[in-house]
Parts: sequence; C-alpha cells; structure tokens
Amino acid sequence: MRVWLPTGSEIKKLRIRAGLTQKELADLAGVTQAYIAKIESGQADPKLSTLRKIIETIEKRLSTVSPVCAKDIATRPVISVKPSEPIRKAISLMEKHSISQLPVLHEGRQLGSISETTLVNRVARGEKLASLLRARISTVMEEPFPVVSGETEVQRVYLLLEEHPAVLITEEGKITGIITRADVFKLKGRA
Repeated sequence: MRVWLPTGSEIKKLRIRAGLTQKELADLAGVTQAYIAKIESGQADPKLSTLRKIIETIEKRLSTVSPVCAKDIATRPVISVKPSEPIRKAISLMEKHSISQLPVLHEGRQLGSISETTLVNRVARGEKLASLLRARISTVMEEPFPVVSGETEVQRVYLLLEEHPAVLITEEGKITGIITRADVFKLKGRA
C-alpha cells in the first residue's frame, strides 16, 4: 500500500489554502518558521512524525476555514463610464482614482471596457490627442471584463486575471464590485 507524502511545494499550497502563514503553521505544529520555509523549498526532509503534525494542522484549519470569495477582495463602488461620454472623462476618472481601466456601463449592464494602455497606443500610432479626448468612449471601447458572482472562489478570479485586466462582481444581478490585479495583494498576509 502506497502512502501519499506531500512535497514541499504541495505543503505550501495547502498552507496558503488554509489561510496560514509559515509562522502560524510552525507555531501550531511545534516547529520553527525557518524549518517550514526549508520544507516548502525542498531543502529539508522532515521526519514522518513532524510531517504528520504539519498535515494534521493544515487539515484541521482547512476544515474550519471557508474559502475566500470574490466579494471579500472586491473594490467598491465600481467606477465606470458610459459609452456616450467623452474619452476625456474616462481619463479624468482614471487619474483621480489611480486606476488604469474602467468598465463601460449602460443602465447597469456592461458593454465593454476602456484602458489607458489602449489610449496610449492610439496616440503612439499617430492619432491626435486633442481629437481623441473629444471622441466618445464607444469609439475606443474594448471587450467587456469577465463577470463572476460574489461567491466565486478567489482562485478562479486569479485565473481570469491572468488573461484580463479586471473582473466584475455581481450580486443579485447587479454589478457590485471590481477586482484588478492590484486587489490580489489584499490577501498578502496569507502567503
């Protein structure tokens, strides 16, 4: 009979999923934080009894911890623009709120998005800035951001953020929040 023994990287993934820091896991398992770090990096090969304590500690925590959901890290309220508004307004909002993209909404529905990258690229390709600033957002609008429910596990959101600059959150059919790559760091204490 084969027994599953997790690798150091698997222990790290389980620890993070359980919402434990290396120090918290070390304290609960009766070892040092440095030893946990060595195990996770593959530099230490723990005794079976130590490994058992570590796994039991993680399993205990996993059984009591509810997963982090999209609504837990979403930024609210959602700053947005309408397709009929001038690009100048989008730029002003991005500057004011230190953000680099906005959803384009009409009557609560997302129609597309606008990003500073797109605007910079248009100017770099020779478009006159003055005429771009007067143009309507609908003329430069890009694909809409993906939309997920507020209950979606944050790991799924992370996968979407690999391909998209933002993800919108809906609750009861209304857009209630936005998650960008910067919001990933709201959970930095769990790593």
